[in-house]
Amino acid sequence: MDRIFLSSPHMSGKEQQYIAEVFESNYIAPLGAFVDRFEASVSAYTGISHALALSSATSGLHLALRVLGVGEGDYVLASSFTFIGSVSAVLYQNAQPVFVDSDESWNLSPELLKKAIAEAPKKPKVLIVTHLYGQMSKMDEIMHICREAGIYVVEDAAESLGASYHGLQSGRFSDMAVYSFNGNKILSTSGGGMLVSDNAEWIAKAKFLSTQAKEPTLHYEHRTFGYNYRMSNVLAAIGVAQMEVLDERVNQKREIFEYYRRALGEIDEITFMPEIPDSRGNRWLTTITFKHTDPNRVIEALEAVNIESRPLWKPMHLQPLFAEALTFEDGTSQKLFERGLCLPSGTNMSHEALDRVCQVIKRVCV
Repeated sequence: MDRIFLSSPHMSGKEQQYIAEVFESNYIAPLGAFVDRFEASVSAYTGISHALALSSATSGLHLALRVLGVGEGDYVLASSFTFIGSVSAVLYQNAQPVFVDSDESWNLSPELLKKAIAEAPKKPKVLIVTHLYGQMSKMDEIMHICREAGIYVVEDAAESLGASYHGLQSGRFSDMAVYSFNGNKILSTSGGGMLVSDNAEWIAKAKFLSTQAKEPTLHYEHRTFGYNYRMSNVLAAIGVAQMEVLDERVNQKREIFEYYRRALGEIDEITFMPEIPDSRGNRWLTTITFKHTDPNRVIEALEAVNIESRPLWKPMHLQPLFAEALTFEDGTSQKLFERGLCLPSGTNMSHEALDRVCQVIKRVCV
């Protein structure tokens, strides 16, 4: 049987046309009309004033931390239940991550956030809050807590482009935010990311740092060090085409979730990731937990019939790399990791493919 992937790229049809225009112009380097168009399209869609196309979302987080003044020994709060790319940049800056566990939403707990701020040995500079699997965090509470404490907030919206809360797009709530366009994301350019902010000076500084921190002289003059973090015009052309169908992709992801919910929702063994009130997630991946069934049994059963699935993220505070990190946790994300599963959620899946997945899960759980 054909393999069913977790979330494979889904092209719109215009990507090759736009790439051909790039090759015709010969602007294939990290500059060109499509980089400008891609940045403008993300800015217009999200309602965030300024956008910077980059090589990855992780590079965007690195630039954000540097722009916000995070340095050696500083404390950076972060969601623990996430992918390591959300917090790698903290280490790049020789700063100290302070991990905050999840609540019933699966995303960062505002109550544990307050505890972390109150009990950290010194005041953290920044919070990196992840919108997990395309579902919005409780940004009203989180922003209120951090504003009162004088802490910058960066949204890791890598998985949540197209999600909204109170009618506002993911990324609009904080000081800076990043999106990812990796191969499995809702919008894919094969690799890449975007840093966004309403602060023009911050984005200008990030752009300067992303292009090797070259001073505006004819020769190469450097007063500080930078990085080679810009996106190529070729990948940006793919992004422009993908942005034209983003709303359609979000609707398809949500339809996939509803298909699974209808097919599996009556099984008492299974619980789906919730959606907080007045939010609309992009449902990047449909994710579930089991009360008693070992998720590894389900993964093995799916793999036996050529279907890809994955465990939920292993929390950062449980990773060997962060064994000594300060953590404020109550076991929530550990339980989710131990009981959870990501289901195939590609927008190019057929109903027949979705039914194949459901039949295997029913066979194991019922």
